[in-house]
Amino acid sequence: KGGKEGAMAARAIERATVTFRRRREGGTPVLPLFRDLQVHSGTGTLTIKEWPCHERPRERLRNLGSSALSPRELLAVLIETGIPAADGRPGRSALDVAADLLRAFSPGAGVESLRRISAAPAAALCVVPGIGPAKAAKIKAALELGRRAVHEARPERDRLETARDVFERMQLSMRDLPQEEFHVLLLSVQSELMADVVIARGTLDTTLLHPREVFRPALAESAHAIVLVHNHPSGEPSPSAEDRAVTRRVIDAGALLGIAVFDHIIIGEGRYCSFVEAGIMTEPSEQWTGGGTKRRRR
Repeated sequence: KGGKEGAMAARAIERATVTFRRRREGGTPVLPLFRDLQVHSGTGTLTIKEWPCHERPRERLRNLGSSALSPRELLAVLIETGIPAADGRPGRSALDVAADLLRAFSPGAGVESLRRISAAPAAALCVVPGIGPAKAAKIKAALELGRRAVHEARPERDRLETARDVFERMQLSMRDLPQEEFHVLLLSVQSELMADVVIARGTLDTTLLHPREVFRPALAESAHAIVLVHNHPSGEPSPSAEDRAVTRRVIDAGALLGIAVFDHIIIGEGRYCSFVEAGIMTEPSEQWTGGGTKRRRR
């Protein structure tokens, strides 16, 4: 961009680039230069869209997670848009508006307080330039969600420690199914049921049921172990050759991923087959007992 302001922008970016290189070459941590640098163009400060992708708050949240962002950046994600330049006054980015909001509710110099913003009425937030009723409502809603999440009680989880525990939990929902269903039960370190995930429907086939489909939810939920469960619509729970082949592939994959496969249980009419109990699998952990009697913990 031409003109005096364009030259100023070019010099500011050049200084930032030189500083970046010097810090990187000297092993010094590189500060988020573009997030703190006010660069002026012919129409005002550069908008967040004109920043490098890795410096934009929304992209940083997506790539690094919300915990990596400062309160100012998190508020900027909610605020979304800043104030356009007008009457010779430079524009303000969403990050600038977020900083103004934090300053407006600061209890002292250099101190940020999200609690004061949360406690303030929405109309008080609207006093800050760039914050209208819609943005104020969005900020209040986000802070209220955070407050409720902190006070949310953890739901009770079933503990599954034996094949009998699994059978009693799953038999009513699986025994009358017209076709086979393959479930994966995700367990925590304390053998608590984290989730029951349906992986496949229809006859088990090693060419169709890939271990990655089995372990994808386990990895996503950081499960400690899994239990495989499926039904036989015939009511006869004896494992087929295909059942054994699928189980072996899953166990081998689990060993590579560091996720234990505690058991594979087939649900029949009023009875079940546990691969551990039948000796097809060995008991992988003291946390799990194939039979119906729970082992006394030491």
